[in-house]
Amino acid sequence: ASGLSAFTLMDGSGTSMSALTPFPNKQWYQRRVRGCHINQDVRYMQLGLTMGLKENIEKTSPILGRNAVYAKTSLVSRLPAYLTINFIRFFYKEKENINAKVLKDIKFPMSYDAYDLCSPELKDKLTPARDAFESFRQKKIQKELSAEVRNKNEKPEEVPEARYESSSFAEDIGSNNSGYYELQAVLTHQGRSSSSGHYVAWVKHKDDDWLKCDDDKLSIVKEEDVLKLSGGGDWHVAYTLLYGPKRQQIWDEEEKKDEEKPVEEKPVAVVEKMQE
Repeated sequence: ASGLSAFTLMDGSGTSMSALTPFPNKQWYQRRVRGCHINQDVRYMQLGLTMGLKENIEKTSPILGRNAVYAKTSLVSRLPAYLTINFIRFFYKEKENINAKVLKDIKFPMSYDAYDLCSPELKDKLTPARDAFESFRQKKIQKELSAEVRNKNEKPEEVPEARYESSSFAEDIGSNNSGYYELQAVLTHQGRSSSSGHYVAWVKHKDDDWLKCDDDKLSIVKEEDVLKLSGGGDWHVAYTLLYGPKRQQIWDEEEKKDEEKPVEEKPVAVVEKMQE
């Protein structure tokens, strides 16, 4: 993935300057996006990711003619099909000479939208696929409302096998063309040190079912169990998340024809009052 950096000069003289420059290469950008940062202000994954794209650096100011402190904000110019997010939970305590762990509760979503992290150019490229998602949602709502109006005694129609649009740009296989993601797997760590503890994998199976892979033990858990892995104690704590692309279903031609069918109006029963 490649990206852009916006530099804004932070100087006591009140002078300000901003510039937008490309990252020199792909590898350097990947090192820059270190993951979800955690401090006393972070309670949700999105804020931790946003903080990870910001930092203060010292560089030469062409305006001041000397080194100055800049606030650097990085923007994403390409989204991968599968997004891996690492929580920065381990750190070194010099005083105790140990690798400690941050147990703080950091909420993460089942569905994630990376749009706010993207550059303006990438946001423009994401728009068509995002509009398609919204169009499908509106059509689905309209179909459900139409179905309520129809005779409930009618035999339900067979639902055709779902077909899906590509989730990548045609010229960039392996990318994400919408910014929408669905959580596919979670790696957790149980313990208080990076040098010890127990790792468990939690993998999405189907619908609300997830698979808990604990060494050679395999068990089925629910989505609500996975959301409890956000931290806050000595229980399994999310360390790495794997998000996959949200799939855009193709609106079937039969459903289009169904939309065009006029809603059959039921005859209104008229009761005439008999004249004596």
